[in-house]
Amino acid sequence: MEYRAFKFRLVPNEEQQTQISKTLGCCRFLYNQMLEEKQAKYKNSDKTPCKTEKQYKDEFSFLKEVDSISLQQSRTDLQAAYINHFRKIRQKQKTSLRFKSKHNPKNSYRTISVNNSIRVEENRIRLPKLGFVKFKKSREVLGKIKSVTVSKNILCRHYISVLCEVEIETLPKLYTQIGIDLGLKEFCITSNNEFTSNPRYLRKSEKKLKKAQRKLSKRVKGSKNRFKQQKKLFKIHEKIRNRRSDFLHKLSTKLINENQVICLEDLQVKNMVKNHCLAKSISDVSWSKFVELLKYKSDWYGRELVQIDKFFPSSKACSDCRGIKKDLTLKDRMYKCSFCGLVIDRDYNASLNILREGLKILKQNCRDDKVSLLNIQMKLVCSS
Repeated sequence: MEYRAFKFRLVPNEEQQTQISKTLGCCRFLYNQMLEEKQAKYKNSDKTPCKTEKQYKDEFSFLKEVDSISLQQSRTDLQAAYINHFRKIRQKQKTSLRFKSKHNPKNSYRTISVNNSIRVEENRIRLPKLGFVKFKKSREVLGKIKSVTVSKNILCRHYISVLCEVEIETLPKLYTQIGIDLGLKEFCITSNNEFTSNPRYLRKSEKKLKKAQRKLSKRVKGSKNRFKQQKKLFKIHEKIRNRRSDFLHKLSTKLINENQVICLEDLQVKNMVKNHCLAKSISDVSWSKFVELLKYKSDWYGRELVQIDKFFPSSKACSDCRGIKKDLTLKDRMYKCSFCGLVIDRDYNASLNILREGLKILKQNCRDDKVSLLNIQMKLVCSS
C-alpha cells in the first residue's frame, strides 16, 4: 500500500469560494496566534502549556464558522515547523520561524477524512463545511481517501489534492538496463545512445518575464495596478512550471516502463548552482525534481534505481580501456582516448561508465536471487 495524491482543478460556487477564503484566513490566523504565544513563552522561559484550539474558539467566535479539523492541522503544521527549526539549529543552518502572510501568492489548508466524511461522486467531492463541490475530473480517484488539501493561488484558481492509500501493482520484470548522464546542452544521454534535448522552458519565456517584471517594478506598492501585474507575472511562471513538470513526468514514466535497472549520478545541485555562469541553466533544467520522480516511481513499480558516487570520474574515464583522461575540459564535446584511441561522444561515454559502475554497485548489494539476472546484464554490457 502506497500513498498517492490526485490533484484536480476545483470549481466552487460563490458561497463555497467565500467559505474557502474564510477557512484559509482562520487557519492562517490561528497559526500566527499560536506562533506568537509560543515565542513569548520561549522568550520568558514559561513552561506552562499553550492554549488549545477550543480555547481560541472561545476567545475568537469566528473560528467556529470553519472546519475544526483544518484548525487542528494548523497546530500540527506549527509543531512540525518547530521540530524542523531546532533540527536546523543543531545542524548549524540558517533558519527562522515566520508568520504566515495573506499576501502569499498561494494559500492552502488540509483536512482529514473521518468516517467517510470526504467522498467522491462522479465529478463532485464532498468536503466538510462546503458540501459537494464540482471539480474537473481528469482521472479516477483510486483507493481510500485519507486527507484533502485545498489551495488557492493569486489568480483565484482553486485546486484540490486528494491523498489516497492505493495498492499499486508492480510492472513485469525486464532484462533491460540503462545508464543516464544528465546535462545542460542535452537533458539526458542514455547508454542506448539516445539523446533527449533540453526544452529550456525558462529561457524561452525570458523575454516575457523581463517585460512583466519591468512593468511590475514601476507600479506603486499596494496599488490595484501592481496587483494586476503580479497576476500576469504569476501566470507566466505557472505556465513554465506546468510545462516543465509535464516534460519530467512523461520522460520519467517512459524510462520506468522500459527499463528494469536505471543508473544515475548523485549530483550535488546545491553546490553546482554556486557557479554563477551556469546557475540559471541548472535551475531551469530541474535535475533534482527528475531524480525525485524516478525514485518514487521505481519504488512503486518494482524497478532498481542506483546512484553512483559523485566523485566517480564518469566523464574522464574511457568506456573501453578504463583509462583516465585528466586534461578533459568542459569545452571538449568529443572524448578522444590517448591510451586506446577511442573517439566517442563525451556524454555517451559517460553514460556507459555510469551503467557499468551502477551494475557493479547493485551486484554487491543484491541478494542471491538477483545475482543470475545481474550476471546476464553484466555480460550484455561487456559485449556492447
